[in-house]
Amino acid sequence: MSHSPKTARVIDVHAHAVLSETMGAAGEYGPEIGATPQGQPWFRVGSYRLDGVRYIGSPFMDPELRLKRMDEAGIDYQVLSPNPLTYFHFIPPADAIRYCRTHNDALARVVAPRAGRLGALAALPMQDVTAACEELRRSVTELRMLGAQIGTNMPHLLDDPKMDALYETCVALNVPLFIHPGPAGIDGPPGDPALKQFDLDVVVGFAAQEVLAICTLVYGSVLDRHPRLDLCLSHGGGAMGYLFGRMKRAVKKRPWVPEALKPEGALEERLQRIWFDNHLNHDPSLDLLKSLIGDDRLVYGTNFAGWDAPDAGDGHAPEPKLADNARRLLRLN
Repeated sequence: MSHSPKTARVIDVHAHAVLSETMGAAGEYGPEIGATPQGQPWFRVGSYRLDGVRYIGSPFMDPELRLKRMDEAGIDYQVLSPNPLTYFHFIPPADAIRYCRTHNDALARVVAPRAGRLGALAALPMQDVTAACEELRRSVTELRMLGAQIGTNMPHLLDDPKMDALYETCVALNVPLFIHPGPAGIDGPPGDPALKQFDLDVVVGFAAQEVLAICTLVYGSVLDRHPRLDLCLSHGGGAMGYLFGRMKRAVKKRPWVPEALKPEGALEERLQRIWFDNHLNHDPSLDLLKSLIGDDRLVYGTNFAGWDAPDAGDGHAPEPKLADNARRLLRLN
């Protein structure tokens, strides 16, 4: 059977890859993978260790097993992105640059012979924005990647003027930028201590990081400075749907609000220019999001093979429009 992203009925934009070639590419920061004498898998990034998640022999690392599972899930085409544990946005720039080049070369080798089924997003060394722009150009023009994915946290904020060079490069290359959180404290400042229990760093911490990112981008006038920039946020923007009322109230009441955001409807217009994947795990939450932004910039995402991925046979086939939306976002037409 012939596959093409141009005719795919289901396109999954939220799927992470773990690559054996990247082990040790960030020097002392790893990553490193192994198992206990009892066979319990572990994955180390710097001083952070993830226990109990099997990468070896799973769709994360085995592309043929990934394709088999995609067939079982009814996914025609999937975009592979960096593992959020390995953004390495806070380590020394030379280590991050080496890691990202190694990662992107390895990921390109995975997707190139499977281009009808798989695409890729580049990893970028965000502590050095100039180097990140160079790696984005290389990844798109030489490795034929569809864009890039970065974390929400790095040494500078998303509205920092330093970031304008990256946003301008995305526009010049005509590619989108995906933003997906990583657990707080892996290679940067520690987060709230409460996030360290019950897996709260990923269960709710990601949602908080996503809405902080949206507020930073909108209140910080990033969309006004770069009107042609396409940004896509994971997990439906996290808590954005629920917190929209407070975001809008701030526009009406707080003293720092940019003039461009003060007219009625200006906040909504900017939110409707951001893309969101629909991976919210709760239909009423998704309905709330759609009531605010519509569905023209909504795309299908699964966190494929992850802990919160949809269960097989759950009966939630994505709407056909979402694949068309993904083709627009990813320039697949």
